[in-house]
Amino acid sequence: MNLAQFFWQGDALARGVAVLLLVMSVGSWVVILWKSWLLHRASGDVARCIAAFWQSSTVSEATQKIKAFDREALVLPMVDAIKLEANGTLASAGDRAQQLTRVLRNALHAALNKLQHGQVLLATVGATAPFVGLLGTVWGIYHALIGIANAGQVTIDKISGPVGEALIMTAAGLMVAIPAVLAFNVLGRAVGRIEADLEGFARDLRELGSTSAAPH
Repeated sequence: MNLAQFFWQGDALARGVAVLLLVMSVGSWVVILWKSWLLHRASGDVARCIAAFWQSSTVSEATQKIKAFDREALVLPMVDAIKLEANGTLASAGDRAQQLTRVLRNALHAALNKLQHGQVLLATVGATAPFVGLLGTVWGIYHALIGIANAGQVTIDKISGPVGEALIMTAAGLMVAIPAVLAFNVLGRAVGRIEADLEGFARDLRELGSTSAAPH
């Protein structure tokens, strides 16, 4: 029996479980491929942006250089933060160090939200896909046993076939969950490395901006 026959012989719940697993698999692989490309690009961009900033003679010069590298807009908002100007609002209240802390924190959080986008989906798929597959297996075994009982004669071949087919759902759930879990861990470490670079740069910017000595 091929997979198409296995799918169409099931009832609405079995088909729903199969479709849900397929959607979860496609969704997780889209996120895996997209995030792998994004984080690879962001890692190089952040390193080039930070190097360009410290090699510049003024903040304005650094801003122009960073615009060419910062394709995900992770670093430029933090650089713009040290160009604070009073505007008469509560956001400009307090001393410059406090203002810088607030603005840099907001810029850093925005950058981390971009980097962590999709991680929740991978975690959800990795945690729930095995149980979704198990639901399909339990439901399939239940129907297989009902069919065997109605047949009135129980033999090994009548049990092994339907039960084995039902166990395919468990295997499918694991096949969906394992890549999502592995990707969540690998991509999470990549996000952590970029996050550490951005946090260190934000601290350096705060010290630089607090002294009001940065040439603009």
